[in-house]
Amino acid sequence: MLFPYARAHTHDFLSDHTDDVGTDIALLRREHAAERPQPADLPPWDPADELQSAEAYVYWLMDRDRKSTGLKSLQGKIWEAGYRAGELKGKGEVYPDVRPALARWQAAGKRIAIFSSGSVQAQRNLFANTTAGDLSAFLSGYFDTTTGPKRDATSYRRIAAELRRPPEQVLFISDVSAELDAARGAGMQTALCVRGELPPTDNGHAVIHSFAEL
Repeated sequence: MLFPYARAHTHDFLSDHTDDVGTDIALLRREHAAERPQPADLPPWDPADELQSAEAYVYWLMDRDRKSTGLKSLQGKIWEAGYRAGELKGKGEVYPDVRPALARWQAAGKRIAIFSSGSVQAQRNLFANTTAGDLSAFLSGYFDTTTGPKRDATSYRRIAAELRRPPEQVLFISDVSAELDAARGAGMQTALCVRGELPPTDNGHAVIHSFAEL
């Protein structure tokens, strides 16, 4: 629901919110220039028509499910506008064990933060509108790829610094082993959350099947 909505509203949002998308267009311009080697089907960037260039590049990124910081930021703004307008009414699905775990951790004095490839704005929208209700009150921090790549240990060191905790006092949970490898490389504790079949390798990370196990 969210991704088709963002795609369908990209053109109008860029056209109607030119004062709000300057940062996103600048990010997209830099990402476009950094495409190396440039794919043959990469749409050109015309400095004389940056709105059209950004729109074409956004569709190109969407088609390839790229984790682009500029794209994720723009999508978050489109979704926020959709929620405000009442056009987005669906709820993000979460597992039944999530809300009880968040409540338990918060009651125990734990700080809970999210690191996602989705923009901070998109994360706020998602956790405020879930099938388990508004979960935003449980969260004290949101991090996106402006912090750095999810598979780079430096990103996790920055997160620990922002949380004002030594990395070894931070537990990072993910279903992607490569992200956990990076977090472990930064000194964090890690847990691989497996909701279905076990992956080919857990790379030595602790394995959980539910947040109830933590």
